[in-house]
Amino acid sequence: MAEDIIIRLIADAAVIPAVFVAGYALIFKIPKGQRYKAYCRILMAGLTAYLVAKIVSVIYQPALQRPFEVLGVEPGASYLNNPGFPSDHALFVAAIALAVWCEVKSKAIGMLLAALVILVSIGRVVALVHTPLDIIGGVAIAMLGAVWYIQKPQEVGGKRGDHGKSNTRGSSRHTAV
Repeated sequence: MAEDIIIRLIADAAVIPAVFVAGYALIFKIPKGQRYKAYCRILMAGLTAYLVAKIVSVIYQPALQRPFEVLGVEPGASYLNNPGFPSDHALFVAAIALAVWCEVKSKAIGMLLAALVILVSIGRVVALVHTPLDIIGGVAIAMLGAVWYIQKPQEVGGKRGDHGKSNTRGSSRHTAV
Protein backbone atom coordinates (compact mmCIF):
# COMPACT_ATOMS: atom_id res chain seq x y z
CA MET A 1 0.00 0.00 0.00
CA ALA A 2 2.73 2.52 0.94
CA GLU A 3 4.68 1.45 -2.16
CA ASP A 4 1.65 2.23 -4.34
CA ILE A 5 1.37 5.71 -2.83
CA ILE A 6 5.07 6.40 -3.39
CA ILE A 7 4.83 5.26 -7.02
CA ARG A 8 1.77 7.45 -7.60
CA LEU A 9 3.53 10.44 -6.00
CA ILE A 10 6.58 9.97 -8.21
CA ALA A 11 4.64 9.23 -11.41
CA ASP A 12 1.96 11.91 -11.05
CA ALA A 13 2.56 14.37 -8.22
CA ALA A 14 6.22 15.10 -9.08
CA VAL A 15 4.87 17.10 -12.02
CA ILE A 16 3.51 19.71 -9.58
CA PRO A 17 6.86 20.84 -8.12
CA ALA A 18 8.29 20.90 -11.65
CA VAL A 19 5.54 23.33 -12.67
CA PHE A 20 6.07 25.54 -9.60
CA VAL A 21 9.87 25.61 -9.94
CA ALA A 22 9.61 26.39 -13.67
CA GLY A 23 6.95 29.03 -13.04
CA TYR A 24 9.12 30.73 -10.43
CA ALA A 25 12.18 30.67 -12.71
CA LEU A 26 10.32 31.93 -15.77
CA ILE A 27 8.63 34.75 -13.87
CA PHE A 28 11.44 35.94 -11.61
CA LYS A 29 14.68 34.96 -13.36
CA ILE A 30 14.06 36.36 -16.86
CA PRO A 31 14.80 40.10 -17.03
CA LYS A 32 11.67 42.21 -17.58
CA GLY A 33 12.73 43.53 -20.97
CA GLN A 34 13.27 40.00 -22.29
CA ARG A 35 10.15 38.26 -20.98
CA TYR A 36 7.83 38.81 -23.95
CA LYS A 37 10.21 37.25 -26.48
CA ALA A 38 11.12 34.46 -24.06
CA TYR A 39 7.47 33.63 -23.40
CA CYS A 40 6.75 33.63 -27.14
CA ARG A 41 9.59 31.14 -27.72
CA ILE A 42 8.33 28.98 -24.84
CA LEU A 43 4.76 29.03 -26.19
CA MET A 44 5.88 28.12 -29.70
CA ALA A 45 8.18 25.36 -28.40
CA GLY A 46 5.37 23.88 -26.32
CA LEU A 47 2.81 24.06 -29.10
CA THR A 48 5.25 22.58 -31.60
CA ALA A 49 6.09 19.69 -29.28
CA TYR A 50 2.41 19.04 -28.55
CA LEU A 51 1.46 19.11 -32.25
CA VAL A 52 4.33 16.79 -33.20
CA ALA A 53 3.37 14.42 -30.37
CA LYS A 54 -0.24 14.23 -31.54
CA ILE A 55 0.78 13.64 -35.16
CA VAL A 56 3.30 10.97 -34.17
CA SER A 57 0.75 9.24 -31.93
CA VAL A 58 -1.65 8.92 -34.86
CA ILE A 59 1.02 7.64 -37.24
CA TYR A 60 2.99 5.35 -34.90
CA GLN A 61 1.98 3.28 -31.90
CA PRO A 62 4.49 0.58 -30.92
CA ALA A 63 1.87 -1.20 -28.82
CA LEU A 64 -1.90 -0.99 -28.63
CA GLN A 65 -2.01 -1.79 -24.92
CA ARG A 66 -0.27 -0.24 -21.98
CA PRO A 67 1.98 -2.42 -19.79
CA PHE A 68 -0.61 -2.75 -16.98
CA GLU A 69 -3.19 -3.95 -19.53
CA VAL A 70 -0.79 -6.53 -20.95
CA LEU A 71 -0.01 -7.79 -17.43
CA GLY A 72 -3.68 -7.72 -16.34
CA VAL A 73 -3.04 -5.53 -13.27
CA GLU A 74 -4.26 -2.16 -12.04
CA PRO A 75 -2.32 0.92 -13.21
CA GLY A 76 -0.11 2.56 -10.62
CA ALA A 77 -0.76 6.11 -11.86
CA SER A 78 -3.20 8.21 -13.82
CA TYR A 79 -3.36 7.77 -17.58
CA LEU A 80 -5.41 8.72 -20.61
CA ASN A 81 -7.35 6.04 -22.42
CA ASN A 82 -4.97 5.70 -25.37
CA PRO A 83 -2.05 3.41 -26.24
CA GLY A 84 0.41 5.79 -24.53
CA PHE A 85 3.04 6.74 -27.10
CA PRO A 86 4.54 9.27 -26.54
CA SER A 87 4.21 9.93 -22.83
CA ASP A 88 2.39 13.21 -22.21
CA HIS A 89 3.85 13.45 -18.69
CA ALA A 90 7.43 13.04 -19.96
CA LEU A 91 6.75 15.46 -22.82
CA PHE A 92 5.34 18.09 -20.47
CA VAL A 93 8.02 18.00 -17.77
CA ALA A 94 10.82 17.78 -20.36
CA ALA A 95 9.36 20.75 -22.28
CA ILE A 96 9.21 22.94 -19.19
CA ALA A 97 12.68 21.84 -18.08
CA LEU A 98 14.06 22.75 -21.52
CA ALA A 99 12.26 26.09 -21.43
CA VAL A 100 13.87 26.99 -18.13
CA TRP A 101 17.29 25.70 -19.13
CA CYS A 102 17.27 27.62 -22.42
CA GLU A 103 15.75 30.86 -21.15
CA VAL A 104 17.08 31.16 -17.59
CA LYS A 105 20.45 29.40 -17.74
CA SER A 106 20.40 28.57 -14.02
CA LYS A 107 22.46 25.45 -13.42
CA ALA A 108 20.83 24.71 -10.05
CA ILE A 109 17.26 25.10 -11.29
CA GLY A 110 18.07 23.21 -14.48
CA MET A 111 19.49 20.27 -12.54
CA LEU A 112 16.49 20.22 -10.20
CA LEU A 113 14.11 20.13 -13.16
CA ALA A 114 16.21 17.46 -14.92
CA ALA A 115 15.98 15.34 -11.75
CA LEU A 116 12.20 15.79 -11.73
CA VAL A 117 12.01 14.76 -15.41
CA ILE A 118 13.94 11.59 -14.59
CA LEU A 119 11.83 10.95 -11.48
CA VAL A 120 8.51 11.36 -13.31
CA SER A 121 9.76 9.24 -16.22
CA ILE A 122 10.89 6.38 -13.99
CA GLY A 123 7.66 6.65 -12.00
CA ARG A 124 5.55 6.30 -15.16
CA VAL A 125 7.40 3.12 -16.15
CA VAL A 126 7.30 1.64 -12.62
CA ALA A 127 3.57 2.45 -12.44
CA LEU A 128 3.16 0.35 -15.62
CA VAL A 129 1.37 3.09 -17.53
CA HIS A 130 4.25 3.60 -20.00
CA THR A 131 7.09 1.68 -21.56
CA PRO A 132 10.60 3.16 -21.69
CA LEU A 133 10.01 3.80 -25.41
CA ASP A 134 6.96 5.94 -24.56
CA ILE A 135 9.12 8.02 -22.21
CA ILE A 136 11.97 8.37 -24.69
CA GLY A 137 9.45 9.45 -27.33
CA GLY A 138 8.00 12.14 -25.05
CA VAL A 139 11.41 13.57 -24.13
CA ALA A 140 12.66 13.42 -27.74
CA ILE A 141 9.60 15.28 -29.02
CA ALA A 142 10.04 17.92 -26.30
CA MET A 143 13.56 18.38 -27.65
CA LEU A 144 12.16 18.85 -31.16
CA GLY A 145 10.00 21.66 -29.86
CA ALA A 146 13.09 23.25 -28.33
CA VAL A 147 14.34 24.30 -31.78
CA TRP A 148 12.53 27.59 -31.10
CA TYR A 149 15.24 28.45 -28.58
CA ILE A 150 17.81 28.61 -31.40
CA GLN A 151 16.31 32.02 -32.22
CA LYS A 152 17.29 33.35 -28.80
CA PRO A 153 20.02 36.00 -29.04
CA GLN A 154 23.26 34.55 -27.72
CA GLU A 155 25.67 36.34 -25.44
CA VAL A 156 28.84 37.30 -27.27
CA GLY A 157 31.98 38.36 -25.45
CA GLY A 158 30.43 37.79 -22.04
CA LYS A 159 27.77 40.52 -22.19
CA ARG A 160 24.76 41.16 -24.39
CA GLY A 161 25.49 43.82 -26.95
CA ASP A 162 29.25 43.53 -26.44
CA HIS A 163 29.72 41.86 -29.85
CA GLY A 164 33.20 40.67 -28.97
CA LYS A 165 34.71 44.16 -28.61
CA SER A 166 37.92 44.38 -26.70
CA ASN A 167 37.75 45.85 -23.24
CA THR A 168 41.02 47.79 -23.56
CA ARG A 169 40.23 51.45 -22.94
CA GLY A 170 42.20 53.99 -24.87
CA SER A 171 44.36 51.38 -26.52
CA SER A 172 45.08 52.35 -30.09
CA ARG A 173 48.03 50.11 -30.72
CA HIS A 174 48.15 48.83 -34.27
CA THR A 175 50.11 45.85 -35.40
CA ALA A 176 52.08 46.17 -38.61
CA VAL A 177 51.36 43.44 -41.08
